[in-house]
Amino acid sequence: MLSYRHAFHAGNHADVLKHVLLVRLIRYLTEKDKPFWYVDTHAGAGRYALDSLQAQKLAEHREGIGRLWPCRHLPPAVADYLELVRAANPEGHLHTYPGSPCLAAATMRPQDSLRLYELHGRDVVRLRESLAGGGKRAIVAHADGFVALKALLPPPPRRALVLIDPAYEEGRDYGRAVVALREAVSRFPGGVYMLWYPQLTKLEAHALPRRLQQLPGVKWLNVTLRIGTPPASGLGMYGSGVFIVNPPWTLEATLLEVMPFLVRVLARDGGAGFTLESRGGRDMGPQLVATT
Repeated sequence: MLSYRHAFHAGNHADVLKHVLLVRLIRYLTEKDKPFWYVDTHAGAGRYALDSLQAQKLAEHREGIGRLWPCRHLPPAVADYLELVRAANPEGHLHTYPGSPCLAAATMRPQDSLRLYELHGRDVVRLRESLAGGGKRAIVAHADGFVALKALLPPPPRRALVLIDPAYEEGRDYGRAVVALREAVSRFPGGVYMLWYPQLTKLEAHALPRRLQQLPGVKWLNVTLRIGTPPASGLGMYGSGVFIVNPPWTLEATLLEVMPFLVRVLARDGGAGFTLESRGGRDMGPQLVATT
């Protein structure tokens, strides 16, 4: 089933968390001269018009990037991300939201490459249009990113950032995400991996972070942003999380500055907060770094 379209959700609170982290990780990788690959298993359309019928139907961007847009005096990592969004809106008004591929392309260097996978035929066309003019460094494939990832790793430059970002529209996506990450790490243990997941009341969503934390012998960091109290109806996403394998050692300190700010700006009610957990290696157990 392929009914999910990210255009309905572009620029929401989950995108803000995910993309602040994405930009920060790419900045980290560009600190070294050696090239790297950015791999996106569920790339979407690349760029989204926030005044489109799809975006306006739920208008989720108003409670996400819309709240950040007028802000000043931001934590540096948030300011860096917001500057890239502003660059996609040169007229000074928030009309367009750049998705993960466009943010990555804007942050990466000419020697770095993008490998982007998407199953929606229309989104593949739009993704190619969004990246037009970027030369041959971006390869867009109409394919299942879970499947493609198996053959892609390890990448030739032996450096990569992999984003696993499924819609979780189907229950099996939770299991496929865990398997994909486990197999990717086994093939390419030195890669940096981001796996985004929603916070929902359903059992699969609650279980996913703990399943990820059971991956053997890897360093990881798990951060969640909760924008409010879980709805009494049991319906709707009230937060999201990003699980990172092989995080840079500076990331934890960055998030201790970023997360309280995001909670303050994006909170829907008094139930908003964040958690930050990490594990340093094979002989260390999970540690709760901070929570609110």
